[in-house]
Amino acid sequence: MNEFSANLKRVAAPDGVERKIAPSLERRRLRAYAALLLLDGLLIQAGFFLGGLLYDGDLWDQRTMLAAQTLTPLFFTIALYNGTYGVKALTNWHHAVVKGLTALALSAALLNFVAFYTKSNAEFSRVSVTLGLLLTALLMASMRRLVPLAVERFWNGQVRNLLVIEDGGPSFALAGATSVSAAKYDLDPMSHDPYMRDRLGKLLKNRDKVVVSCPYDAREGWAVLLKSAGVYGEIVSEPAHRLGAVGVHRYEDQDRTSLVVSHGPLSLRSRIVKRAFDTVVALGALVVLSPLLIVVAILIKLEDGGPVFFVQRRMGRGNQFFEMYKFRSMREEKLDANGDRSTGRDDERITRIGAFIRRTSIDELPQILNVLKGEMSIVGPRPHALGSKANNKLFWEVDANYWQRHCLKPGLTGLAQVRGYRGATEQEKDLTDRLQADLEYITGWSLLRDIAILFKTVFVLRHANAY
Repeated sequence: MNEFSANLKRVAAPDGVERKIAPSLERRRLRAYAALLLLDGLLIQAGFFLGGLLYDGDLWDQRTMLAAQTLTPLFFTIALYNGTYGVKALTNWHHAVVKGLTALALSAALLNFVAFYTKSNAEFSRVSVTLGLLLTALLMASMRRLVPLAVERFWNGQVRNLLVIEDGGPSFALAGATSVSAAKYDLDPMSHDPYMRDRLGKLLKNRDKVVVSCPYDAREGWAVLLKSAGVYGEIVSEPAHRLGAVGVHRYEDQDRTSLVVSHGPLSLRSRIVKRAFDTVVALGALVVLSPLLIVVAILIKLEDGGPVFFVQRRMGRGNQFFEMYKFRSMREEKLDANGDRSTGRDDERITRIGAFIRRTSIDELPQILNVLKGEMSIVGPRPHALGSKANNKLFWEVDANYWQRHCLKPGLTGLAQVRGYRGATEQEKDLTDRLQADLEYITGWSLLRDIAILFKTVFVLRHANAY
């Protein structure tokens, strides 16, 4: 074991980090939004039903209910875009009422506009529709007044995971936040130690907002850490230009200002779309490729009787470690757990079947299991072995921006791969070309781009640098 690996092992498992991993509240919020959306739909129907009943005395006035059914999709469309269903709507009833009634008023105006141009105003009763709108507004406002009370009663008012990291900066308190000491967890913003970043990644996991209070000279380091972790992060600080700040937040109760230095690369909607894409493609690939996977597994076992899979620790989203699966392509006694030595052409460590599956990229297919486990994506920056080097330098020594590629889940394939950046990283340019492509992919993510990269991957499965 080399000195680098030994030093990493020494700090790999600090006490208490696992206990500090926060539970995800994102699903809780999604369930709350879904419940609000369903209740709004029911309240629109109820409000118009009561309006028709009060005006006409009819248990089911068709004209009034037609207006309700036409209004409902218009309301949902506007509400989903004006922030009616957001975190603040679960805790601040004034905000929730304003947003909800604004969406209702706009949808009513749009309904009237459409009805005017389609000459269908006569289809609606003005009095019953007006009563329906007023009653719906009253019901919606009442329901939104109850939501924060229910959140407080059943969830202790907690809908977001907030974290404050104290690293020797000015005193800072955030209501409802967990506070941790950087010194206690041996967090050094100037260190490139991947094990330290894994510890930090665990502390930041599932956090919706992270605020760091640190000395002046540590702020730039913390800004880089938060950007690479893919979280919404703030630093109690002033020098915006050096940190690449994207916003300023003022805490009036403490007379403190923080700079927003990271947002995370994808919105909630984008993460849902990307995860759905990953799941569908991975399940389909597992079914279609299962005969090939079985045959390759048998051939590997028959060649030397060793294990079928090679499991290697890699760094994933938020700089957290995960165990990545590959078909074993090297002799068992020659396996390189840290990736200290790049695979070369005609490498004596590679088995006969290993040479074939590496040339055709079949050795990477078991990572479909990592995708299904949620540790990887179909498309994303490729995960590298911890000991990988370019020109005898560790990757993060070549370019400090290297860590920012970990703000997304690593992928089975990526933009760098379809551009031909594969194989050993003998020169620093081999690494910087890949890094540039990875960062370009992160800043310009879209589902259509993922699909395009997936199709292009078919044409680079065999490559001159795949060995």
